[in-house]
Amino acid sequence: MTKITKEQYEFALARIEELLPLVNGDTPTTDKNLVELSIVSDVVEEYETAHYPIAQPTIGSLIKNGLEERGMTQKALANILGVSPSRISDFIAGRSEPSLKVASQICYILNIPTEVVSNIYTEELREKQVLQDVV
Repeated sequence: MTKITKEQYEFALARIEELLPLVNGDTPTTDKNLVELSIVSDVVEEYETAHYPIAQPTIGSLIKNGLEERGMTQKALANILGVSPSRISDFIAGRSEPSLKVASQICYILNIPTEVVSNIYTEELREKQVLQDVV
């Protein structure tokens, strides 16, 4: 698609706001407003992907958020896992990563979907492989 400027992006956002009330789930796919909404939405999505990328969560951020959501302390999690509180602090700060076994236990305790952690590990392995291939 064609690259757009910030001003064009802002215009597109405003246009989406104008079009949204004009369409609903029953609007025919051939309706000119729905067609325009679809096109403008694609342009906005492409701009946002290029200019406002969403960072992949880290294992540390998942642990930190999980602890906060449950009102649990790092020390309490460490006691359950049988590790030192400083290890939990290291995981959160990104100084080290839990083994897959410990990560799995953390997921269970903090109710974090294991697929999310698995995707993080997979992405990190992929990045390491790319770096090794380059070197």
